[in-house]
Amino acid sequence: MNRSLANRDVKTQILDIAQSTMGNRGFSAVGLNEILKAAQVPKGSFYHYFESKEAFGVALLERYFSRYLAELDELLASSDERSAVSRLMRYWQRWVETQSGHDLQSRCLVVKLGAEVSDLSASMRQVLENGTDRIIERLTRELTRARQNGEMADDGDARELAASLYQMWLGASMLAKVTQNDSPLQSALSTTRRLLDQD
Repeated sequence: MNRSLANRDVKTQILDIAQSTMGNRGFSAVGLNEILKAAQVPKGSFYHYFESKEAFGVALLERYFSRYLAELDELLASSDERSAVSRLMRYWQRWVETQSGHDLQSRCLVVKLGAEVSDLSASMRQVLENGTDRIIERLTRELTRARQNGEMADDGDARELAASLYQMWLGASMLAKVTQNDSPLQSALSTTRRLLDQD
């Protein structure tokens, strides 16, 4: 195995373990020693991959958004769903499934880390802002397509609706953590159906 591939594998292993651990407990509560021990990587070699814990956090969030956006693009390009609204509803339904389950790799890092790291690190906050903007852009495009296809009423600003929906789902995810049940997510799903003229 060549050295660059080995380095990438080790870096990926560190980030995989960090995503599940920090997705469960947060950024500040998890020490580097814990992650490196779980990844079976010597502590001294951490700085070969990341300049600091903050740079590590930036890399973690960048990778999270890269994967999330790729999955969202695939879902919205799916030919299995014939309408833009049905593709959007599938996205929200998947949100309910992933955020109410026990798979730590699927937890929304925006919900888990957003408030915490935005106060700790300007660079991590910037990654969060850029990533969420790109999600809202994709939702805006799909809402615009739905309106153009006559699937929903063509009134109001599509980006404003996309941002409002995304913000509602972030809030619902936070409340689902507080209440330890998926009722807030189910409520968000019902409201989304209504806003997309699906009731």
